[in-house]
Amino acid sequence: MDEILLSGPDGTFVALRDGVLRAGSPAFERSWRILLDGALHAETFTDHVAGIHWVAPEKSAQGGAFDGELSLTPQPRWSAIHADSLTAALHVTGPEGGVTYTLQLFAAVRGVRIVRRVETLVGATPLPGNPNVAGKSATGIEIDPPLDTESSARMLNDGRIDGFTLSPLHLCLIQVSFQDETDSHNELVWEREWLLHPSEQTVTLSGCLFAVEDVLTGAGLIFLKEAPLPYARPSPARNDLTVLPAERRITLHGELGGDADAEYPVVVFAYVGGAFGRIAALQAYGRALRPYFRERDGLLLSNTWGDRNRDSRIRADFLTREIAAAARLGVDVVQIDDGWQTGATSNSVRARSDGGVWEGFYGARADFWSVNHERFPEGLAPLVAAAGERGLRFGLWFGPDSSNDFAAWRRDADTLLDLHQTLGIDYFKLDGIKVRSRVGERNLHSFVNRVLDETSGKVVFDLDITAEVRSGYFGMAHTGPLYLENRYTDWHRYWPHHTLRNLWKLAHYVDPLRLRMEWLNHTRNAEKYAGDPLAPGKYAPDCLFATVMFSSPLGFFEVSDLPEAYFTDVAPLIATWKQHREKIYTGTIFPIGSAPDGVAWTGFVSATADRLYVLAFREHNREAYWRVTLPFLPEVGHAVVGKQLGGDGKILLLPDKTLLVSIPEPLQFVFAFISIVPYP
Repeated sequence: MDEILLSGPDGTFVALRDGVLRAGSPAFERSWRILLDGALHAETFTDHVAGIHWVAPEKSAQGGAFDGELSLTPQPRWSAIHADSLTAALHVTGPEGGVTYTLQLFAAVRGVRIVRRVETLVGATPLPGNPNVAGKSATGIEIDPPLDTESSARMLNDGRIDGFTLSPLHLCLIQVSFQDETDSHNELVWEREWLLHPSEQTVTLSGCLFAVEDVLTGAGLIFLKEAPLPYARPSPARNDLTVLPAERRITLHGELGGDADAEYPVVVFAYVGGAFGRIAALQAYGRALRPYFRERDGLLLSNTWGDRNRDSRIRADFLTREIAAAARLGVDVVQIDDGWQTGATSNSVRARSDGGVWEGFYGARADFWSVNHERFPEGLAPLVAAAGERGLRFGLWFGPDSSNDFAAWRRDADTLLDLHQTLGIDYFKLDGIKVRSRVGERNLHSFVNRVLDETSGKVVFDLDITAEVRSGYFGMAHTGPLYLENRYTDWHRYWPHHTLRNLWKLAHYVDPLRLRMEWLNHTRNAEKYAGDPLAPGKYAPDCLFATVMFSSPLGFFEVSDLPEAYFTDVAPLIATWKQHREKIYTGTIFPIGSAPDGVAWTGFVSATADRLYVLAFREHNREAYWRVTLPFLPEVGHAVVGKQLGGDGKILLLPDKTLLVSIPEPLQFVFAFISIVPYP
């Protein structure tokens, strides 16, 4: 057959010829042979940047060559949020049905995003999974190891979406495990490692994020499944990744029990530079799914719920004071949490008297999501206008109705679109979500995507992942920030170093811009922390803001009740941060130092082409000086003194890429930038 060639931005392409599919860009290229059962058999993966051929030649592919009908067609833009990309659909049609692979390529990502939709098997029965392969036990009797190609093929072909035999010999396999439901958990991410060795049994893993890295070069591949965490999926996979160490074969699997519905997207992409290169590649991919726009993203949002008055004070006069105080502090978006609406939720102070509910909102009362005119006699329009006059945006809390698998998703979308179009409200915190089935998951996605598409991505959703069964870190990665945690001094559950720890650890894998991280009014409930050297009250107010300054920060308090020190000490830092945040967020944000634990030296840097922003913290320790190496920097010509922007300390970058930091007192920070002068 003649080659079908589709071209996209910045040299991306997808091509089909004689049963071979190719995709790539000037930075990389992949190819697959289409097998008899409609599966894609990876034949090459070349990283042109690193000069690495990742796929080892194989003698033969299981299943034979496909002899049915193939077609390759361009597809419309996947989402209003995504960066420009090339999207194409490969249709594989046989006598018993078909498989469609939708491929998406971004110029900034050295890999291909794939979504598979299986109708029926197209020409052959797939090899069944072999649950006993992973469970073989050592007997102690030494015999020559067999080449168990049949059982290997069975394991790898069980729901395979992508995978191949790796060429480099000395590889480290990394599994990253995450935890959400942060109302009940505080440690949120872990790594496990395996040096792949022929003696290792077959490794079967569940999760969303994996990597393999060549220990000799630091080059690697990232395997990402854009799905909820395994426990939260209505259609779980038997396993998500299978590795045969003896053969260096690795496979990404799809879900079980499909109903001709598209499976979760998977993407495999390359990186160089070890752990720091992996961070950069993950952030680049995240920014492809959701590019940064300075008018929309990374803004400082306030939400009154953190002071635990719940909705008892939500009234027009109170919000008028909140808007005035927010403008003084430097807030960008004033958000009303639960309580602006007519209906009462289970968390409302009106729950008992008004029959509060946590789903089935329209069944409770038809006007549940209309504005509460007892609390806001003139509606929300005067408040939105008052905020706009002070340069502020407006946000609301909202609970999509989970009942009957989000059957009312169109009505929910209409509600938010009306609030956006008539009042100009752009920011919505989504809460109370309960995903119970694949139908419900699809309807939830339809609700979110309709609002994003019809507003051209102007609406920003904060996805609450504090409780219940939700989409987690990767289930809806294009949607907006993750509302990560509820922490209250009232319940003795807020410590600044814990929030900083969660941001620092997650920033290795999730773009910090996607993390909505809180800082609280540290003067409240001080008696509950008596004698605690790490109590919130031990921190200066500006240091509290600094702990979340490289995320999407959340002022989790009633702004109008803040002490004056917040306006005198924090407002100047917020103003400085606003002057530089576009540069910070367009750079790659790297965690540096040790994981925060209350006594560490820790921090972040944001690296751009010509500037390095440094945010360093001296926790409760006796060391006034710290040095840390930044291997991801280019060679610098001479020592550079950092220009201090906030906090109390000094920064010096040496030619060998060592960063020297001094902070005179514990529980303090320094915020600075350094102009990078590359070595000629």
